[in-house]
Amino acid sequence: MIEQEHVPDQKSVWGIASAIDIYDCHPETTRAPKATRRFVAELCDLIEMERLGETQVVHFGGDEKEADCSMAQRIETARISKHFANLTNAVYLDLFSCKSCPPETVKHVAQDFWAAVKTA
Repeated sequence: MIEQEHVPDQKSVWGIASAIDIYDCHPETTRAPKATRRFVAELCDLIEMERLGETQVVHFGGDEKEADCSMAQRIETARISKHFANLTNAVYLDLFSCKSCPPETVKHVAQDFWAAVKTA
């Protein structure tokens, strides 16, 4: 799901929040912290946003219904976060930035990287 379909004039907004849901992803890749860190690095390079500090990746939850791999990355202009639901192989990616960044670009990069079958 992309809540913002276009990028408005930078002068008219403080920042843009994009919430992208990606389904039927490749489970081994989305659960691998190393792959998640590579995704963040590649995305930040593509959208020309500087990472601040290390990408935090945490896997938690013993019950498969609750198990999740979460990521958080501070960037110069705000933040990127990802939650991967183990049970459904879905990635929930959020990006908030004060710098203009087309949500469709982020969606396509994420869909390709996570080998997703579909997005919302």
